[in-house]
Amino acid sequence: MNDLTRRVNAAAGRAPVDLLIVGARVVNVFTGQIMDVDVAIDNGVFVGFGGRPAREVVDAGGMYMLPGLIDAHIHIESTMLSPARFAELALAHGTTTVVADPHELVNVTGVAGIRYFLACAEALPLNLFVSLPSCVPAAPFEDAGAVLCAKDLEPFIDHPHVCAIGEMMNFPGVLAADPDVLAKISLGTARGKIVNGHAPYVAGKELDAYLSTGISDTHEATTQKEAEDMLARGGYVFLREGSAAKNLAELLPVVTAGNARRFAFCCDDRHARDLMAEGEIDHILRLAVRQGLSPVLAVTMATLNAAEALRLRGKGGIAPGWDADFVLVDDLRNFLVRRAYVGGKLVARDGEICVSLPEPDASSIRGAMRVAPLGADAFAVRAPSGRARVIGLTGGSVVTASLVQPVNITADGRVLPSDNPGLSLLAVIERHKMTGLVGAGLLAGYGVRGGAVAISIAHDSHNIVVAGDTESAMHAAAAEVIRLGGGCALCRGTQVIGSLALPLGGLMTDEPPSAVSRRLDELTRRAHDTLGIPEDVAPFMSLSFMTLPVIPSLKLTARGLFDVDAFAFTSVDVCD
Repeated sequence: MNDLTRRVNAAAGRAPVDLLIVGARVVNVFTGQIMDVDVAIDNGVFVGFGGRPAREVVDAGGMYMLPGLIDAHIHIESTMLSPARFAELALAHGTTTVVADPHELVNVTGVAGIRYFLACAEALPLNLFVSLPSCVPAAPFEDAGAVLCAKDLEPFIDHPHVCAIGEMMNFPGVLAADPDVLAKISLGTARGKIVNGHAPYVAGKELDAYLSTGISDTHEATTQKEAEDMLARGGYVFLREGSAAKNLAELLPVVTAGNARRFAFCCDDRHARDLMAEGEIDHILRLAVRQGLSPVLAVTMATLNAAEALRLRGKGGIAPGWDADFVLVDDLRNFLVRRAYVGGKLVARDGEICVSLPEPDASSIRGAMRVAPLGADAFAVRAPSGRARVIGLTGGSVVTASLVQPVNITADGRVLPSDNPGLSLLAVIERHKMTGLVGAGLLAGYGVRGGAVAISIAHDSHNIVVAGDTESAMHAAAAEVIRLGGGCALCRGTQVIGSLALPLGGLMTDEPPSAVSRRLDELTRRAHDTLGIPEDVAPFMSLSFMTLPVIPSLKLTARGLFDVDAFAFTSVDVCD
């Protein structure tokens, strides 16, 4: 009551407000208008338009005032940055609210990862909301660090920073009415939380069945037909423009004045380098306007629409009683963020953070390298028949080809890249429970020569994946990743020539973003120049998706080679 009394008195002009923004051009996402009006803020909330007595007055000098930008869906782990270091970049680019699905970390650390993200949400000035990961593990034939069911998620569902059940990737489980899958959906809907969707290419009656459970949105639409089908069934479509998946240009023509209220923006996966160089949701705004979308409509999609889709009460608009999250930008084309405010407090100015960004205790997610000793022949690949199944890397895509080709073999049936130009050895090492599982296979198109590359980011179970042209180099690269407690490593022969430690779950670091980006650039250049990996192949990202056994056509897990099309394990050796 005291807060409400204060608010009423401030709004009525009977008491001074904390902050008055004058000289701003306010983008009103409720009416679609741009208003030349002063805006009053008190105790973290907008309290009205027009002049008021104020403790502080900020002259916007004709800049545009927008609601704080909202990223409707992101995996912060994909930036390789801790949530605090991510916030440093997001706030500087005007993103004041994000909905993060810590799916990657939780697949490694279980509920400890959820607790860590919620601790970050409570400590940071960024409005960080969490969607509870629904698919841990992502597939039943992988070896993740945890298995979570609905009862594991229930203790967190009512947390004020939990807004959703995370993307339900297990759409086959939904369509089969799997009790464990439906229990997670019911946990969210029964507690008034949304359930995020993830069902690429699902259509017709299957899409009806999927959405009938209460799932409300998708960020996986890649065709206009998929987006239109989702809209027709009352769903929200989050237009995705990340570092790997870029769908904005294809889907933007679907947006009309009549359906725009059902669209929002998201990054999904965004690299630190791209965040620094291009931005976050502000980058998507620039692209959308350049492709012909009305600037005010674009701002509405980036703010109010996202808040409504995610049921984030008080977010996404500039109006009395709404949370005072806003940004000041030069214009509505380049969206250069000059100032960003959260709860009426200045958090970033001209690209520089103005507040502290505490790093909560991360001890519970460190030490995520529990690897059994590797045998000398752990990475050996044999094809006694002289014919082998090979994973074919496809440039710019996480989809792989399933190749069958003749190979030269040694007397004991071993396949060596030195005898088979164009092939690399590939291995996945279980790193969560010391099971000793190692899957080994062959990879075409990666092109590594004279060494090996290893990384502890391997979607979605995040075991260690390593590729090389000799088994000894692969051992050296894997050993360096283990020594680092997770990360990336390059070896020339058996000598380490570069590495980046990712000690937080083997996925993230709390190092400054500039240092992480610079180091990744150095490692990428060495991978191309020293190890011969083709320029059109991303050395680390490509490897990280060679392990995802739900995307066609041939992938490798710690249990062995997996034929996604047949949905079954298979052998490297092809025996007729």
